[in-house]
Amino acid sequence: MGETLEQFAAACSQALEADNGPRGRNEVRAHLEKMLSDPDFVARYVDEQGPERKVLYEDPKHGFLIVAHVYHQGREGGAHDHGHSWAIYGQASGESDMSDWTKLEIAEPGKPGRATYARSYTLRPGMAHLYNEGDLHSLKQKGPARLVRIEGADLTKLRRLAYHIV
Repeated sequence: MGETLEQFAAACSQALEADNGPRGRNEVRAHLEKMLSDPDFVARYVDEQGPERKVLYEDPKHGFLIVAHVYHQGREGGAHDHGHSWAIYGQASGESDMSDWTKLEIAEPGKPGRATYARSYTLRPGMAHLYNEGDLHSLKQKGPARLVRIEGADLTKLRRLAYHIV
């Protein structure tokens, strides 16, 4: 068996301790890809029968979370960002069709923003992608999928603003 969740979390914490910006996050992303290529890690921590969202680890110093997501059927989410937080999406099984969007007008409370399509790509098992603060993106799964998402802060506590696609 490869690394444990505790060892993985410690490596993430060390990377963010050295650089809490995009460079450190990219190191975390690369380490997540390594973990997603370990079938024992995926089987142990991203159970096929698991709930849609399960917090595996919350870092007491840097505040990041390691979260397992299990989607039992396809789903599609609208364009969104994570406000003042960043997130890394890592594909454990299935595929996620991702789209990036260019903000034309920033959303505000009570006033949706406007955005236009920028590009699309597919996350396949073992791949991970970093979204820094304000990066507008959307995802679609055509069937069952499992992901590991590393959140810079607890995303369930952040207010999301709406965007109209033009």
